[in-house]
Amino acid sequence: MRSVAVVGASLAGLSAARSLRAQGYEGRLVVIGEEPHRPYDRPPLSKEFLAGEMDETGLALESPDEDLGAEWLLGARAVGLDRAERSVRLADGRTVVADGVVVATGAAARTLPGSEGLGGVHVLRTIEDARALRADLLRGGRLVVIGAGFVGAEVASTARGMGLDVTVVEAAPTPLAGPLGQVMGGIVSALHQDHGVRLLCGTGVRALGGHGRVDAVLLQDGRRIPADVVVVGIGAVACTAWLEGSGVALENGVRCGADGTTDVPGVVAVGDCAAWYDPAAGVHRRVEHWTGARERPAAAVSALLSGGSAVPGRLRPPYFWSDQYGVRIQFAGHAAGADSVTVEEGAAADRSFLAVYRRADHPVAVLGVNQTRLFTRWRRQLAGAASGPGRATGPDPASGPGAAFGPGAGSGPGGPP
Repeated sequence: MRSVAVVGASLAGLSAARSLRAQGYEGRLVVIGEEPHRPYDRPPLSKEFLAGEMDETGLALESPDEDLGAEWLLGARAVGLDRAERSVRLADGRTVVADGVVVATGAAARTLPGSEGLGGVHVLRTIEDARALRADLLRGGRLVVIGAGFVGAEVASTARGMGLDVTVVEAAPTPLAGPLGQVMGGIVSALHQDHGVRLLCGTGVRALGGHGRVDAVLLQDGRRIPADVVVVGIGAVACTAWLEGSGVALENGVRCGADGTTDVPGVVAVGDCAAWYDPAAGVHRRVEHWTGARERPAAAVSALLSGGSAVPGRLRPPYFWSDQYGVRIQFAGHAAGADSVTVEEGAAADRSFLAVYRRADHPVAVLGVNQTRLFTRWRRQLAGAASGPGRATGPDPASGPGAAFGPGAGSGPGGPP
């Protein structure tokens, strides 16, 4: 393989480029990015950067002396992939021909229908999004966050710290029930009320009010919530439209094997756009977390360079974290399918506890709220159970408090732990 094109210049794309060089690839390396920026860290956008506590230089993912020997095509949007010619077509008419292609185009924030052209309405995915939102928040007033997921919760936390009046609207009866389960989702989302933020659950948004600029959020139950600023945090959609007609299978992202390989030889996918097969669960999953974008590209690159002959390793249990209202929330594993969850340290009422999810008495996930040390040990046990025949039964007493699992971890909305 003499040339590789990495399509996507965020964390997953950068991690893939680094892995290529680390695994001995010395050929031509082209990194294509739709944004005009060098790779930057997205997790601080909802916290330190949004609050003005971090500048843009603090977001940089590359060290000043890092040189991957890559050609960087920034501000260039991929619009097509020709599998016969093995080429990537760009919106400006250029074509990049490569023996191997790493798809790392990520995901885009979902928008609220009818909000187009209405001032004061924001999503948060890029540095430009964060700049615009920060400018509006600095004016103060009333913020309504639509969606009580982790991004929405972090924005609410940051805005509350900036002195805004904050309301969070969530269509589901219990926020975070998907990733954390109903019981723990309810406990964690109670942080909003603890800090004077209104949380309205079980009703969707009918429309936004205002002429030229938003002035209210109209709920499906008839309520009208005054708003000076609105943040829409209703999830993200994989950026895969450019691959339609290429022969690459698409199913809620790029459908991949357990090592990131697609059904097109010489094409692998990583990051938020990639739905990797999880052998333990027997399903394809998109893991939209910082840790996956950093760690998984090494396996995909190995498969790419070996022509698919490399034996894929066992996937580590997904891990993410979030910082809200001064509270560190960490989660590893899969809550879905657990038949019990128990608090094993601390107390939920104190917002400092560790909870273990089990299926048939076998731990399948762990949640830590302000329990970083104990969570780290439990997470290590989960990882060991996932990669070996044994089962985790409790924290490893031989593991020191700082026994972090892997070189770094985090989530889309979070920041380095």
